[in-house]
Amino acid sequence: MNEVVRIARSWIGTPYRHQGARKGVGCDCLGLVRGIWREIHGEEPEAPPPYGMDWAERSGEERLHAAALRHFGRPVATASMAPGDLMLFRWQEGIAAKHLGILSDAGHFIHAYEPAGVIESALVPSWRRRVAWVFRWPARC
Repeated sequence: MNEVVRIARSWIGTPYRHQGARKGVGCDCLGLVRGIWREIHGEEPEAPPPYGMDWAERSGEERLHAAALRHFGRPVATASMAPGDLMLFRWQEGIAAKHLGILSDAGHFIHAYEPAGVIESALVPSWRRRVAWVFRWPARC
C-alpha cells in the first residue's frame, strides 16, 4: 500500500477541528495534510497563518494552490491521479480552492470534513467535478 494512503488511513476517526493538525485529537483538511507531511518528512516546511472558516470567500486568493506549488511542485493531470496524490477542491467557479483530500484508490479519497472528521469518501461525480488540481506527494528528502 502507498505510504501516504497508509498514513492517511491511520487518521480516520480523528474529529474535525478547525485549524487542528493532531491525529486522534482534531484536524481540518489542511491539518490532515500537515500531519501526513510530518510523519513522512519531519518538520513542516512552513506554518500556515491563522485562517477563518470563510478565508477563501473573503480573500479570493489561491493560497492552497500556491502552497502546493511551493512544496509539492507542478500539478499533474487529473486523468493521471494515483493513490496518495493530493487533491485540491474548489466548491464553485470563481472561488478559491479550499478543501484538500488524499486519493486512496481510483474511487475514494480521505479528507477531514465537518462534521464527520477524517473519513474515506467515495469520489462520486459531485466530488470529482470539484477537483481543481492534483499534486503528486514529494519523495522523502
